[in-house]
Amino acid sequence: MNKTDKNFMNEALKEAKKAMKNEEVPIGAVVVKNGKVIARSFNNREEKQNAVNHAELLAISKACKKEKSWRLDNATLYVTLEPCLMCAGAALNARISKVVFGAYDNTSSLRNLVTGCDEKIEKYEISSLNHKTFFVHDENDESCKQLLQDFFADKRKKI
Repeated sequence: MNKTDKNFMNEALKEAKKAMKNEEVPIGAVVVKNGKVIARSFNNREEKQNAVNHAELLAISKACKKEKSWRLDNATLYVTLEPCLMCAGAALNARISKVVFGAYDNTSSLRNLVTGCDEKIEKYEISSLNHKTFFVHDENDESCKQLLQDFFADKRKKI
């Protein structure tokens, strides 16, 4: 991951920390186009009691509004956790070119659907569509994984 990607992942981490302060699962996302953050968000499912309020969906929605288009061609989505099927589908449908994620999610990821297994794959794409979205794991960054582990460890202590 290059320095620019690292900076944008750090912006996604800032969003994740906002979620954590609100007792939400700490996942943050930013959408970048032409080298600038055009949208950012974090999970707020608990606060809004809405199952679809994932960081990625909220950031994509804000980006579409800002761009005045549902097509986010040449945009990159940085997210602290590998997208679930719903969020990966939204990225594909929005024509986002690349999704960079920090931590793996072995429970509900698009990667598992594509590969049919839990292998750690650093980069993958869906080739059956007329547009391509590359999903890239940030293998050098443990901070996203650590943030999630700390959050759930703290939750378990309170039980």
